[in-house]
Amino acid sequence: MQRRHDREASKNRDQFTEQEKQSRINHSKRSVGRHEVRSWTTATKQSLCLMWQKVKVQLMLSMSFLVTIFWYCRRLYSFLVQLLKWWSNYLQRKLIRNLSVLTEVDLLGYSAREWKGETKQAKHMREAYEELFWSYHTKYLRQVRRDNYCVLRAVLFQIFSQGIPFPSWMKERDILKLPEKLLYSQGCNWIQQYSFGPERYMGPSAFGKLRKCMETLKTNWTEISATKDHKERGNLCNTLFSDESKEHKLYEAIKFIMLYEVVEAYEQIKNREEPIHNLFSLLFARDSSSDPLSFMMNHLNSIGDSICLDQVELSLLGYLLEVKIRVYRLHRFNTEEFQVNYPDEYRREWNEISLLTEDDRYYHIPLFRT
Repeated sequence: MQRRHDREASKNRDQFTEQEKQSRINHSKRSVGRHEVRSWTTATKQSLCLMWQKVKVQLMLSMSFLVTIFWYCRRLYSFLVQLLKWWSNYLQRKLIRNLSVLTEVDLLGYSAREWKGETKQAKHMREAYEELFWSYHTKYLRQVRRDNYCVLRAVLFQIFSQGIPFPSWMKERDILKLPEKLLYSQGCNWIQQYSFGPERYMGPSAFGKLRKCMETLKTNWTEISATKDHKERGNLCNTLFSDESKEHKLYEAIKFIMLYEVVEAYEQIKNREEPIHNLFSLLFARDSSSDPLSFMMNHLNSIGDSICLDQVELSLLGYLLEVKIRVYRLHRFNTEEFQVNYPDEYRREWNEISLLTEDDRYYHIPLFRT
């Protein structure tokens, strides 16, 4: 019985030992599993940390790159803006410097700047400007370049800027053929002595140059008068009157048309045809312009070079362009000659343009506001 008891005890111990082993094995397995999980978690965290460090570095580099690019773009933008402003100001200064008819300025402000002091002449001129301002509603003026084309420039600029069309007689004739007609049909070979302002006595080449001048006048007058929008027409005028070469061609074309009209009137007087305007009688009554050749040599050839138009030629200019030229002669203030029309006889349907002068040599353009 004792042996049986010992065998059972031994068996129980073996069972306990087996259970303990199994328990220890299971515990060991669980410990290994937890260790593996912990190791995997740690490895994952380390991998993620390493990855984040790399990504962080890349992000920092990318952000630095973007900030640098943004900074350079801002600097480039600022530079381009400054460059554009400089270029715009340069073009504007160049245009203003080349523009022969300046933008409008306040009339009384101009008077105060130009006629300072308390001399008799300065007071007289300021009073004349004030009379224009208050009685004639002249609020502004446009200054015209002071040279020997001055009056032609002031007249043509207003004709173009107002969109005044060709005079009726120009619509009936091709003005491009006037040089040819004068040279060949009427035998005026002496036009080879025609002077283009400071360019004197062109000889046989005068005919071709006159033709180019007439083409320039016709092309620009046609284009500008056909432009109905006032602002666009003003831009075209500013462009044209900042191109000295084209300008001079316009003025020489007008000078030649004046010569053509004088030749026509002279032929009518010789042939006792239809009556002529009285301004031609005044013109031919002068010793210096008793015939077309003397008119050209003594008057027209010097216009643009050494002299401007006088009052007789100003009347001729208004007549052939079919405009009434009203001139305010400020040096004649408080006399009957303060306001004069050229020509003094004109048709009601003619357009009107206005000039002001301080000395009958240089002219400006008055602008009226009511």
